[in-house]
Amino acid sequence: MSTIVQRSGARTGGDRLAYALMALTPATFCSNMLIARVTADTIPPVALAFWRWTVAALILLPFVAKPLWRARKALWRELPDLLLLGALGMGVCGAVVYLGAQTTTATNIGLIYAASPVMIILLARALYGEAMSPVQGVGVALSLIGVIMIVARGDLDVLVALAFTPGDLCIVAAAIAWAIYAVLLLHRPTALAATPRLAAIALGGVVVMLPFLIAESALGYRPPFTLETIGWVLLVATVPGLGSYQTYAFIQSRLGANRTSLIMYLIPVYNAVLAWLLLGEGLQPYHFMGAALVLPGIYLATRRRPA
Repeated sequence: MSTIVQRSGARTGGDRLAYALMALTPATFCSNMLIARVTADTIPPVALAFWRWTVAALILLPFVAKPLWRARKALWRELPDLLLLGALGMGVCGAVVYLGAQTTTATNIGLIYAASPVMIILLARALYGEAMSPVQGVGVALSLIGVIMIVARGDLDVLVALAFTPGDLCIVAAAIAWAIYAVLLLHRPTALAATPRLAAIALGGVVVMLPFLIAESALGYRPPFTLETIGWVLLVATVPGLGSYQTYAFIQSRLGANRTSLIMYLIPVYNAVLAWLLLGEGLQPYHFMGAALVLPGIYLATRRRPA
């Protein structure tokens, strides 16, 4: 009897921790967008993405070296997938986001990226024939209209003249790349466990980004070697990199996928508030109009059908 009580208490304690982390995890995810804006003028985009995932991979290696060695035949077999996933998830979703942050706001990054679950649904349907209900279709339409409103800054003339901010277009491209990454990650066969696979994908991304890092340096864009730069790289590698993914996985293991998915709705809200508090970014009417379409759209598009 005492054993049952202890287990019940431990589970309750774990659930309390999971709920507490739910309040913190959206901030860790959107910290990447805030750091992108803060470092836009000091650390070149490819360098920040390259060193972010190099550090993350080095942190993971002591924990995954043995599993990766045991699965070396599978690694070789899955090498094309690992390089493609690394290019999408670490390269495009890293360097292109940091490039976009030079000419757009952290608020826009958060709101546009919020629609990535909708893009995942569209790609899963297009590539793998996954079903989409009429309600999900309405959610997809609402979210995409909301993203267009944000990118066009609520101005119809911007749409007519196609005068978009280059940074916003970079974030749209990165959000699409993230959707492709997420769909492939789920559907491509693998013999690797989750954490070793993440380390292998991170290393794949580092390999793919290396030529671009060399080209960036050759053009004269090199990050200053200072304690501040090192601090930003360590922060972006550990907090929005490894930390956010690990806490998300823990919360999902305790509370289930449905409740954990609420984090994705909270990220743009946290991001807008933190961008206002820390970066002084103001909210415009089109942000509210876009969010009023994107967030309900995500809910409808990702809502599970009743059993």
